[in-house]
Amino acid sequence: MASTRTNLTAAVVVGLTAISAAIGLTVWTVRNASVYRDVGRYATAQAELAASLILEGLEGAQPVVIGPDTTSADELAITPRLGAILGALPDYIVVLDRRGVPIYRSPEALLLSSDDATLLAGQLASLPAGGPAGLLSLSGLDERLLLVARDLTRPGTQLAGRVVVGVPTREATQLPREYSFVFFAIVPVLIIASAWIAYVAFGLTAERIAKISRDVAAITDGKSLHRRLTIDNAGKEFEVLVVTLNAMIGRLETSFMGLRRFTADASHELKTPLAVLRADVERAMNEPSHNDRLVALEEALHETTRMADLVESLLTLARADEGRFDIHREPIALNSLVQDVYETALILGEGAGVAVNLQFTADVTVMGDLTRLRQLFLNLVTNAIKYTPSGGKVDIGLGLHPDNVTFAVRDTGIGIAAADIPYIFERFWRADRVRSRMSERGGFGLGLAISQWIAQAHGGTLTASSRLGRGSLFTVTLPLPQPTPAT
Repeated sequence: MASTRTNLTAAVVVGLTAISAAIGLTVWTVRNASVYRDVGRYATAQAELAASLILEGLEGAQPVVIGPDTTSADELAITPRLGAILGALPDYIVVLDRRGVPIYRSPEALLLSSDDATLLAGQLASLPAGGPAGLLSLSGLDERLLLVARDLTRPGTQLAGRVVVGVPTREATQLPREYSFVFFAIVPVLIIASAWIAYVAFGLTAERIAKISRDVAAITDGKSLHRRLTIDNAGKEFEVLVVTLNAMIGRLETSFMGLRRFTADASHELKTPLAVLRADVERAMNEPSHNDRLVALEEALHETTRMADLVESLLTLARADEGRFDIHREPIALNSLVQDVYETALILGEGAGVAVNLQFTADVTVMGDLTRLRQLFLNLVTNAIKYTPSGGKVDIGLGLHPDNVTFAVRDTGIGIAAADIPYIFERFWRADRVRSRMSERGGFGLGLAISQWIAQAHGGTLTASSRLGRGSLFTVTLPLPQPTPAT
């Protein structure tokens, strides 16, 4: 298979050849049209000259001599002197009487073969006087005549005859030697030179592409994603390509880093409960007291539940990433759902010493998955209660707007540093990993990631604002259902 460089060079050659052929054809056509126009003017002038000579005579306006054997004074006859004058004209001349019978042929016309003479006679009968010129091909002479006819009419008399002048066109329409030299010598040389220049230029382009390909191929695994492509003085298009590839490599680097961090965090999160579970099982096997064994098994069951929750959260996010997690949409009355979440939050807040208030609500219905929206709202409320010290408060609100509905959760808890806000929706992210893992607020750092996915799966958004030590505000925005057009 030919290379792109060769194909492009061939395309240039074909294009230049086609353009040259089109230009040559155009020049040929325009030139021939101009030549035929000039020859037509010349033939018309010769026909008018011959008609003038026949009607007025050569010297002293001598009239045309009437043949002595004719019965009508209107019949034409060509005297030898006038015939000599017409014969001096360098063209094919035929004079016809009023009946269309030839009464004079120039020497050139007399030399025509019988076939060509027959063709000429047939053309004379149909050639209009004073009309457009006609072309007649003479096979015996390999010539084309441009014929022009003029009627012979003396003032005050009837039509006396017709004179027809034919002018050869083959020599005039032949391509000049200069044109032939340009189109058949210079143009091919220029096309070959252009093809060579194009081949060299495409070679430079191919080398740049090959360099980019080698540099991309050198990035073989996640460990070399820190490398970036470089190319100098290659043109705007290559610069855009390199910038685009570098941006893609940067995204891949970020994804690989996230994957490695995700794997490390998941392993770490599973390591601790597995170690505790193993210790509890070993203790239950070695404890002589029945009550102590029950305590150990209860702790083991607690750690098993934590691991099951972690695996379920990871499975949810994995399915969401692959697009295999369907949202079962149905009309949901958010007022009832928020009221149910509020009642659950009251119970959680009472145990943590946190006051939970439902500040405002709205009677609104959206299309969504009831189970997932409940999970989303409970995640936000649970987090707010978890990170709010005893004596603080959590406010909940459901607001209706012209284009959407918002569910807001505001707390007076520990807050989040401004530098950490961009990362709070990442998986396994926690502001203080060690302290949160070891404290009673410990979690996996997956709740907000799942919450953001649920909001986005419903066509909405989840945003956060916070001040360290002052509390946080999380807002879910969901679109309102579009009204069904009336039929």
